[in-house]
Amino acid sequence: MSTPRSVSLSRRGVLAAGGAVGIGALLAACGGGKDKDAGSQGNVKGGAWSFTDDRGKKVSLDHTPQRIVAFTGTAAALYDFGVDKQVVGVFGPTKLKNGKPDAQAGDIDVDRLTIIGNAYNQFAVEKYAGLNPDLLITNMFEPGALWFVPDESKDKITKLAETVAITASRTPLVKIIERYAELAQSLGADLKAKKVTDAKARFEKAAAELRKAAKSNPVRVLACSGSADLFYASNPGINSDIMYFKSLGVDIIVPDNLDKGGYFENLSWENADKYPADVLMLDNRTSALQPKDLAAKPAWNKLPAVKAGQVTGWSSEPRFSYAGAAPLMEELTKVIQNAKKVA
Repeated sequence: MSTPRSVSLSRRGVLAAGGAVGIGALLAACGGGKDKDAGSQGNVKGGAWSFTDDRGKKVSLDHTPQRIVAFTGTAAALYDFGVDKQVVGVFGPTKLKNGKPDAQAGDIDVDRLTIIGNAYNQFAVEKYAGLNPDLLITNMFEPGALWFVPDESKDKITKLAETVAITASRTPLVKIIERYAELAQSLGADLKAKKVTDAKARFEKAAAELRKAAKSNPVRVLACSGSADLFYASNPGINSDIMYFKSLGVDIIVPDNLDKGGYFENLSWENADKYPADVLMLDNRTSALQPKDLAAKPAWNKLPAVKAGQVTGWSSEPRFSYAGAAPLMEELTKVIQNAKKVA
């Protein structure tokens, strides 16, 4: 697949989180279920546990989950709130080809975890079963769709453990972060821990600074992604992060001819200049083409923001935590403060 958004399906209407099953061996040394939980989780093993997720499904267990497998970005967000040793496995972009952690892994120790699948279409069912999971947690971009859980093997996977899905679209970033905080707290995290309160304070400060920058320098911003054949203009009406940035006053361009899912407009490179923008927020995932890759495209080089050097990376699948989101707003604030109107 050539388009970054179709590769990981993160903004596609077909987001039933498709993929094929890979079968692998169990990595036995990953467990956290019998370890004393680290950080501020405390004694989370005793007593019944329940949580109502964003499908409206109430998930109940006779104990707080001790063997969690999660989408990589989900695990990273929970880690920021203090959920660590309970997570024993992850699926989704975790390690780069050079062995270093993918950006979506945040601050988690990826070497400690069993990787069920490092990319789209790579969910290893037998490896997952071998972890003896009691809970799977992931994002939900489309109603009922478990992100990165393949349709072809979903029935097998969901029979092995309970599942929790947290919405990741059509809701402002801050609201999703609050839901992650609720989930983390249910798993034993202490939301009053200094690590968490400091991150929240940084997030709130960053939001205030972004609002101030947007008001003082109202440049037009386009969130976008590039592939070999198409240029994607993203919709702040569905993407949680740019939805939130727009609510803070950032002049995010709204495409007028969206795809079926409503996430973005597909533009040929000949029409990449349809929306004049002073600043481009370019999808920085490993599946998307980066400025160095796009440099050979004349249409890219002709864009006013590109000629002005006003292109910044965009984490189009943000980490839904205060610690994960604050740096994104801080970087965007700097870009807006220094940007000139060129379109």
